[in-house]
Amino acid sequence: MDEQRLIRVSKYLSRHLRHRPERIGIRLDEHGWVAVPELLRAAARHGFPIERAELETAVAANDKRRFALDARTDRIRAQQGHSVPVDLDLPPREPPAFLFHGTVARFLPAIHREGLRPMGRHAVHLSTDRDTALRVGARRGRAVVLTIRSGEMHRDGHVFQLSGNGVWLVAAVPPGYVAGDRS
Repeated sequence: MDEQRLIRVSKYLSRHLRHRPERIGIRLDEHGWVAVPELLRAAARHGFPIERAELETAVAANDKRRFALDARTDRIRAQQGHSVPVDLDLPPREPPAFLFHGTVARFLPAIHREGLRPMGRHAVHLSTDRDTALRVGARRGRAVVLTIRSGEMHRDGHVFQLSGNGVWLVAAVPPGYVAGDRS
C-alpha cells in the first residue's frame, strides 16, 4: 500500500473508531471494539472500501500505534482519543514522576487558570518524553511543552491509565500540577 493510501485509511479509521462510528453505521461495544468484517462492510457501503490486508497494514504501520486488533484479530479499536463514550478497560497505573503535554502558547493562559481538561475527549493525553509532546503540540503551531508533576498527582489520588500505545491518560490536570512550559 502506498503512503498516501495508508494515510487515508488511518484517518478514516480514526474518524470512525474514535469519533463518528454512527456515520457509517457501525456500533462500538462498551470497550470500543467493532468486528473487523462489520467495519470492512460498512466502509465499502459508504464508498471507502478497505481490504483486510490494508487494514492490517494500517494497524501495524501506524507510527503512533493508534489502533489495536484483538488477540484473534477479529476485532479492532482505537487505543485512545475517543470522543464517543467507551470504557477502554485500562487498569490504573502509577505514572512516572513527570509526564509531558504538548500545546501552543495561545492556550497557556487558560491552562494556567483551569489546568488541562480533556475538551471533547475522555481524558487528557500525556507523554513520557518531551519529543513526543513537542510533535503533538506542533500540530497546532509552534509547540510549547508542559511538564506535569504526575507522580505528585498520583500520590494526591488522581488516577492514571496507560493506553496500549503508551499514551498516559488522566481525567484532568489541575493547574497546580503544571510545573512549567518550554518551547
